[in-house]
Amino acid sequence: MNPPACRLCGASLHRSFVDLGPTPLANAFVTSEQAAAGLDRAYPLHARVCDSCLLVQVDDVVGDDLAVTDCPYFSSFSAAWIDYAQSYAGTMIERFSLQADSLVMEVASNDGYLLQHFQAAGIPVLGIEPATNVAAAARLVGIPTEEVSFNAETAMQIAAQHGRADLVVATDVLAHVPDLFGFAAGFSAVLRPNGVAVLEFPHLLRLIEDVQFDTIYHAHYSYLSLLVVEHVLRSVGLRVFDAERLPAQGGSLRVFACHVRGPFQNRPGVKAIRAQETAAGLDQPDHYEGFATRVAHVQRCFRQFLSDRRKSGRRLAAYGAAANGNTFLNSCGVTSRDIVCVADHNPAKQGRLLPGSHVPIVAPDALLRDPPDDLLILPWTLASDITSELQPLREAGTKFWTACPSMQRV
Repeated sequence: MNPPACRLCGASLHRSFVDLGPTPLANAFVTSEQAAAGLDRAYPLHARVCDSCLLVQVDDVVGDDLAVTDCPYFSSFSAAWIDYAQSYAGTMIERFSLQADSLVMEVASNDGYLLQHFQAAGIPVLGIEPATNVAAAARLVGIPTEEVSFNAETAMQIAAQHGRADLVVATDVLAHVPDLFGFAAGFSAVLRPNGVAVLEFPHLLRLIEDVQFDTIYHAHYSYLSLLVVEHVLRSVGLRVFDAERLPAQGGSLRVFACHVRGPFQNRPGVKAIRAQETAAGLDQPDHYEGFATRVAHVQRCFRQFLSDRRKSGRRLAAYGAAANGNTFLNSCGVTSRDIVCVADHNPAKQGRLLPGSHVPIVAPDALLRDPPDDLLILPWTLASDITSELQPLREAGTKFWTACPSMQRV
């Protein structure tokens, strides 16, 4: 069987990063009836490294026929994310002197969680969101939204209809894009000559450093370094003039880009992050060897934790029905015999089961009514906020834990 081809440069992919085995789609929550009927399908989840362009990527095994038009994730359900969005908008308005005659677009704008803050400041906005249900939710709160997938063709149509933008934002979406070149070309099409594109995405360097394998799932096609993103943007006539590392999503990059002849001078942050990636060996294919061994160690430690809980008769529940948690649980072989339930604020998920593991999803109040002995926080990057929210559980004697990147009591 021939090896798969790199989605970026077309070279054959011979180097494995980590193989997590057959895994269901991370956001394909199922009903009890669907689970009983065996409709919860699994697909290979194998991340590889391209020796030629160094893009880390998963095999494209799902196909367009399973594309999600109804997204189960609404950004506004996360209070921490709303606070982040408000701060972000204020920073961008001040830095780029955005005013009432400016236009701000967001790609993958979800339910308007971010654009609402620009709009409240009197700045015109436009959301670009392919998922029908969240696009409708954004329009209900007054955020004009185009319901399309973003690429060079749709970007030209948007520019013709709405004009070009002073600021185009894409937060935590680049990894979800199968065609990186086509997506990047869209920014060139919608940016004004002096416009700025700001992209945020989980940083491959932190993924490797902290063994964040739970961020690997089918809808995350790529795992990105500045090295690769600069290459992609250069290919469509965009220049990265600034970059910074952020704590969001366990460690992200925020990259600022403009047209090649744009007025922005290169900032020291770009050079600094390039140097960090080079020092860590991200420019050398051999550096990526050994990650799978470190993943296996984390999985063994968690399985031992589960075994210890069962032997001592302790009830374990979880918090956060998020995609990364599903990758983690399924790669460790977890079932509803190991975890009694998972609590989540999103009512669209409540009453369903996690894909694969079939752990039932309940409202957070259910934990307070029947406190478990132990609680596993699956979205570990938000552990401090979640533990503060669930302080009554701690007072009732529940012990809080995170399992990735290592087993820790919090």
